[in-house]
Amino acid sequence: MKHYSLILLAFTFFIASCKRQHISKTSDTQVIDSLKLAESKPANDSLVTQPVITPEVVVTETTDEEKVKIDEIDFKYLKAKAKVSYKSAKDNQSFTVDIRVRKDSLIWMNVSAFGITVATALFNDSLVKLYDKYHGEYKEYSYSSFAEKFNFNVNYDILQALVVGNRPFKKNKSRVTRSNEYYLLKQQENKVLIDNYIGENKKLKKILLTQEDTSNKLTLDFDDFTTLNQFLFPQSSLITLDYQSKEDQKMYQTLVNIKHTKVELLDTPLEFPFRVPEKLLNKN
Repeated sequence: MKHYSLILLAFTFFIASCKRQHISKTSDTQVIDSLKLAESKPANDSLVTQPVITPEVVVTETTDEEKVKIDEIDFKYLKAKAKVSYKSAKDNQSFTVDIRVRKDSLIWMNVSAFGITVATALFNDSLVKLYDKYHGEYKEYSYSSFAEKFNFNVNYDILQALVVGNRPFKKNKSRVTRSNEYYLLKQQENKVLIDNYIGENKKLKKILLTQEDTSNKLTLDFDDFTTLNQFLFPQSSLITLDYQSKEDQKMYQTLVNIKHTKVELLDTPLEFPFRVPEKLLNKN
């Protein structure tokens, strides 16, 4: 039970700072069986070595993105339940996460195990609030402090993309290339390079974010698309964080599998309950 507050962070790819899994660049760690995304890959496919997609023909430069316009999900509120599996060399755990989103402003997550709430998190555009109910601890983080603590620059847009499968940076100028069965839309946001891989169904199949100053990489793979309110929604996703430890300079990896069991896109406002005992608020 002691890892549940960290598991909440794992769902948002932050658990790497707490569960160190030493790997080499050619590790052959396998995908967790529960993710359908793995079924389409060869049995010996490596999680560390991502699929090689080499651009072949340049289609356009920056101004003509309409040719590869992404079919994004439009909504006011999202309500979902997901089965999440976290795996490292020493740990393999599964849990349930309830998710609520108010588009472009608020994400709420509630982690439970055996039907008992163990942690709750609230994300807005500038702050992360985490209540570890099991241990009776409460923390607040800015995204800049998260970046330092968890080895990757993140913000609200990236977190929402993780949940919904939409492109995280829409107003950023892009360069578009053709890459086998994908269109590759390349961007840069501050010190983060973003590669958006768009499939023939005009959906994002993969987002690769590379931090220039460290070469740490965050990969979001989306699969198992089903029709939801006239949109194609990714029921399965795989989160991979590869980073170099500041302590020993070795490479580590975090893997998180997400399988949505229920998703609703709503116009009716949702509640985002986040109650923390006053004595914990005073300690923060």
